[in-house]
Amino acid sequence: MELTLLFLIGFLPLFIGSLAFAEVILPRVFGSNMVLQRDMQAPIWGWAPPGEEITITLSTEAEDVEPLSTITAVADADGNWQIKLPAMAAGGPYTLRITGSNTLELTNVLFGEVWVCSGQSNMEWPVSISNDNEAEIAAAMYPKIRLFHIPKVPSGLPQQDVEADWYETSPETIPNFSAVAYYFGRKLYKNLDVPIGLINTSWGGTLIEPWTPPVGFAGVPALASISKEVEDIQAHHRSQLPEKTNAIEAWIAETRKALETDAQLKPMPDNTHPLTDAGRPTALYNGMVHPIIPYGIRGALWYQGESNHQDGRIYHEKMKALINGWREVWGQGDFPFYFVQLAPFNYSNQDGGQFFLPQIWEAQTETLVLPNTGMAVTTDIGDPRDVHPRNKQEVGRRLALWALAKDYGRDDVTYSGPLYKSMTVEGNTIRLTFDHVGSGLTSQDEKPLTWFEIVGDDKQFVEAQATIDGDTIVVSSEGVETPVAVRFGWHQSAEPNFVNKEGLPASPFHTTPLSER
Repeated sequence: MELTLLFLIGFLPLFIGSLAFAEVILPRVFGSNMVLQRDMQAPIWGWAPPGEEITITLSTEAEDVEPLSTITAVADADGNWQIKLPAMAAGGPYTLRITGSNTLELTNVLFGEVWVCSGQSNMEWPVSISNDNEAEIAAAMYPKIRLFHIPKVPSGLPQQDVEADWYETSPETIPNFSAVAYYFGRKLYKNLDVPIGLINTSWGGTLIEPWTPPVGFAGVPALASISKEVEDIQAHHRSQLPEKTNAIEAWIAETRKALETDAQLKPMPDNTHPLTDAGRPTALYNGMVHPIIPYGIRGALWYQGESNHQDGRIYHEKMKALINGWREVWGQGDFPFYFVQLAPFNYSNQDGGQFFLPQIWEAQTETLVLPNTGMAVTTDIGDPRDVHPRNKQEVGRRLALWALAKDYGRDDVTYSGPLYKSMTVEGNTIRLTFDHVGSGLTSQDEKPLTWFEIVGDDKQFVEAQATIDGDTIVVSSEGVETPVAVRFGWHQSAEPNFVNKEGLPASPFHTTPLSER
């Protein structure tokens, strides 16, 4: 009775290390229909009675065939165990058996490419309300693309498990799954012809801070205040536990007696963790990311920033904390981390609000300095009147281009639109150079290039003419005789037409360093 009550009041995280496991248990991220990461030693872990020997076998699903691999593990004093399967090429299906005092059998297991897909509403946005939804759902017959959707569960403390299952992609399973994740995975599948595993952990309207682990904040000096906030709250919570535990124990005794005598029941003592709210730092990492670590993955996708759109350059520091933090806790090195640059949207025209979004675009672009990162630009496929543009197919495709080029050796893939590189003043013009020009620069609609502005010593930007000259752009304006800087797409509703010939748009930019503005 007492243990049951402790579960009810949410104290499981405090006791998980000391609970006596009666049998072998796996976290839900391991299940039938799952995809394990190919070409790496995939971690498998779980819980069992302390000291129990667990045998893990991997077999084909053909009858009377010897196991491909047999590994043993012993649960430690806290009941934890972990092994690593030998690296496997893409393929399957396989059966995974985990045997101790009981036997767990996972069937229809594949090895392939696994990606974690996270963020806020534009990552959560389902196939059922993206473009061409009815046709897309009807065509979603991809049994080798597997889906794992993590429910929305914030937590003040790191959780060990989630309530989710793996499913094959079908018209029945795809409607409520992340559209961006699915279209990304479908593009990979069609190009690689290997199984694809997609883990969706996203929540609309959330900030970046809740998705970040403590170690991420701790590694970024600019975010020292957030790191200290998390440390102080955790320390305070820990200091309050003895008093809370005593109150709960007294409540348990009173409740047991009241149940026996039909006396009036009293409410449970409050044990809400200060960081449990979905808006607080680390809350979503604890509840929706930590439970799947260190599941073997190829990389991660991120589509978020709308809720942080007023952050300016500090968003770059927060991205550093998120990316480096995830890489640190996963222990897989600098795995690929590809993100979506926000689409145009009319947030506000008051108090300079029209320039908040360009500053986030700049912060996102700056994040490309981190190793093994990539950015899908979406300035041409948004809707300034709708923060949820419906063309998720193209977002997923553009993310997949980065993966195909950077992770799967496709040298023939152009994966980015033009990114500003440098400028040179030439008389009354400024010449701009770019990375990722592809096979050349062009106008998407064959009209003059739009959203270029130029400024002189008076610091007043004016509309400019921009002309393509080989792989460069020459910018000028009749009213500016001594230009000093250029900016491009520097407005929240900007939908420029500047692309490379592969149709990938240029990212907005400002040629003046932040320190000089």
